[in-house]
Amino acid sequence: MEWQQLKGFHATARLGSVTKAARATFRTQSAVSQQIKALEDEFGVELIQRIGRRKLCLTPEGQRVQEFCGLVLGEHQRLEHDLAEMRGQPRGRLRLAAPFTTLYQLLPDYLRKYLNDSPHLELRILDRSQSEVINLLRQGEADLGVALESLVPPDLQKLRWKKVVARVMTPKDHPLAKAKKTSLRKVAAYPLILPPPGMGRERLEARLNSLGVDYRVVMESANVELSALYVEKGLGVSFATVIQGAPWLEHRNLAFIALDKGFPPDYLAIITRRGQKIMPTQEAFIQGLMKKGALTAPK
Repeated sequence: MEWQQLKGFHATARLGSVTKAARATFRTQSAVSQQIKALEDEFGVELIQRIGRRKLCLTPEGQRVQEFCGLVLGEHQRLEHDLAEMRGQPRGRLRLAAPFTTLYQLLPDYLRKYLNDSPHLELRILDRSQSEVINLLRQGEADLGVALESLVPPDLQKLRWKKVVARVMTPKDHPLAKAKKTSLRKVAAYPLILPPPGMGRERLEARLNSLGVDYRVVMESANVELSALYVEKGLGVSFATVIQGAPWLEHRNLAFIALDKGFPPDYLAIITRRGQKIMPTQEAFIQGLMKKGALTAPK
């Protein structure tokens, strides 16, 4: 069992593709395939099965080897960090994946301070949708992510960060803005700006359909900032998960109205892979947020 064999198999398993694994490990497809075959020959088991022409699936034995690879490669990363610290050359890595609004509104000042305190850090910031954040975590392409707690699957670890509430977003002079609360039935009477499928839209439309109301979608937007701009311009009304007391909303021509029922609060969460070895630089990032009173374990 050789180091490159472990890296090649690990990359193939998490990316689901020999082609992608070859690019990630700077090897040819043939070399990666040979690495996997060598491991299978050594252990005397099949590690990967092909389903159709393109899809790969780990066997139970392959899943166990993948767990081993994750532990070994994680310890290797920690070893590199520790040896660099002992040489007086501290370094670290943080690949942070988060949605645009989180990166734009919540993290710029904190990330600047974090970088100033960690000058040797290799930082990579990934602007992605919440579903893409989850996939990057699963594939090992990100170290930490941010997503709504309700969307985090059981195979990922989560820490609550900030409470968010569901609100209807309208211009300040809109008829709905006169009340502190409104109903989904009343909202459906106006043109709607909704997220694309797969971003919480299904649950919202299920509620609308259960009420038996007709509604009209005039725009699909995956970006809350873009939706807010078009709401301000009067194109329609939209929905948003809003951090209570967010100061950047005070000077916008926007009103945020609570829905009367059926939309419980949610939380932004910091997410990692279960069993993932958290590096010191990554732990420092999380602890910095905790000092702001931001993170608590989910109930």
